[in-house]
Formats: sequence, structure tokens, C-alpha cells
Amino acid sequence: MSINCEILDLRAFLSVIELESFHRAAEVLNLSQPALSRRIQKLEMAIGAPLLERTTRHVSLTALGAELIPLVRRMLEEFDGSLFVVRDVGVNRGGLVTIACLPTAAFYFLPKVIKQFNTEYPNIRFRILDLPATEGLQAVSRGEVEFGINIMGTSDPDLTFDRLVEDPFVLAARKEHPLAKKDEVGWADLEPYPLITVHRSSGNRTLLDAALAKSNIKLRWFYEVTHLSTSLGLVEAGLGISVLPQMATPQGEHPFLVTRPIRNPEISRMIGVVRRRGARLSPAAERFLEMLMGAWGTYGTTASDSS
Repeated sequence: MSINCEILDLRAFLSVIELESFHRAAEVLNLSQPALSRRIQKLEMAIGAPLLERTTRHVSLTALGAELIPLVRRMLEEFDGSLFVVRDVGVNRGGLVTIACLPTAAFYFLPKVIKQFNTEYPNIRFRILDLPATEGLQAVSRGEVEFGINIMGTSDPDLTFDRLVEDPFVLAARKEHPLAKKDEVGWADLEPYPLITVHRSSGNRTLLDAALAKSNIKLRWFYEVTHLSTSLGLVEAGLGISVLPQMATPQGEHPFLVTRPIRNPEISRMIGVVRRRGARLSPAAERFLEMLMGAWGTYGTTASDSS
């Protein structure tokens, strides 16, 4: 089913929200207020639900309208960028690539490839949404971004997953901790010490708990935090030890912290590129994805189709 709306309908919707007024939006768009209202009504009819709640003094978004705002912004930015691409020539061509990425993966994967990409395409801009796993998948699914870098494990049939790399879970401890003297540790070795974990809402925690349950192992945590960076801060302060993806640990020599492999079982998360099935990327995003997969994986080799 196609949705019949025009670019000006989307601009009208976005202007009303950003300016918080039908009157001001009508002035900016050079429309009469009745014409602006008709634009909004047309868009709501095409969507099949109200997007705005109107009172005599205030305009606010409905729940659906709030969900659509990021998508509408991206669509308009890409449309405007495409016009500049058509107008400009050669190396002056611009564009925008929007990505949803796990915060740890953003630090690990993106800077090297973006630096290389910017050398060849200096006028391509990037918007990187560093989001937790669940929110990142939702951003891809809703079309708010062109693709994501996320944990494998989605069961959404509308998403595809292309493998980049495996990221093992490791122990993080201070250098003077008793476990730091070992070359590797087992899960039972963690039990005597205060353990710092991320909250159950985290995709990393869900993956780790599920993998350990298969071996009848349950982690007994003492501190629970929301962000991996917070757990490292508590470890550095000497409050306990932590289990976290290797990618989230300091790279290279650290003055206070060390990491150790955890065996029996060894558990890792698979990191890869998540896309909406059948969706076409912009030329800039397609070229960047090819470069990313060339640096970290095999482009076009699907590790999982959500099967």
C-alpha cells in the first residue's frame, strides 16, 4: 500500500512542531493558515491517524507524531541533500549518512573508516546515533537511519544482519586484584568478589544471561548500572570486577585496569550491520557501507536473516 503525500506536507508538519504555532509555520512556508491546515489533514489522512493535538493555545504531538518526527527530518534532509547533489558536480557533491550504532561499536568501528571515507568524499556529512541495542534496532526498523551496527539476535523478519566481528565477554579488574594474576579465569572464579553488571534491559546483559543459562550458570551481581562505561568507572575505583564485551574495555595499556579471557564457556556477542530488508540505501550510505564491510567483514555475506 502506498502513502500519498507531498514534500510540502512533510515540511508543514515539521514546521508546525518546530515553531510551535500554525500561524508562524504558515508565515515561514508562505501559506495561508487554512492551506497549512489542509496540508496537515492530508498527511494525517494518508497516515491514517492524528499526528497533532490542537488546542486554542497549544500544539503538541500525538504518540504516533512523535515517532514520525525523526523519520520526517531524515527524509527532508536527504531530499534537500539530493537536490544539492544534482546541482553540484565532481568532488563538490555532498550528502548525509545516518547510522544507528552501539556506543562501544561506534568507538571501535567507525573513526578509521570515516577518516578514510572523508578523504575520498570530503563533503559527505554523518549523523551517528549512538544508541543501546534495542533502540538502535528500532531506529533501523522505523527508517530513522539507513542502517545500524548492532548485536546479532533480532527476530524481526523485516531486518537483515551482515556479520562484522565476534566480540568476546571478558573480565575487567584492577591490576592488583587477585584474578589479575591469572592468564584466564572461569565463571566460578568470579563468585567471591563483588560483581558489577549492566541492567537487565541491556542487550549485552540479555545475551550474556541467556548464554550462561545454557550452562546452568547465574551471575550474582553486587552493583548494577545502565552503561558499560559506568561499570568500568566502578572497577577503576576498586569497588569490584566486571564482565563486559572486550570492545568496551580500554584498548592498549591502561594504568589501572587489565582484562582477562573467561572460559568454560567462552561467550561472545556477534556485531554486524543491520538493515531493513529490501530498503535501498542512498548512494553515499551504500558507498560507506561497502568501505565499512571491506574494512571489517565481507560485504554481502549475510550471517543471519533473522533465522
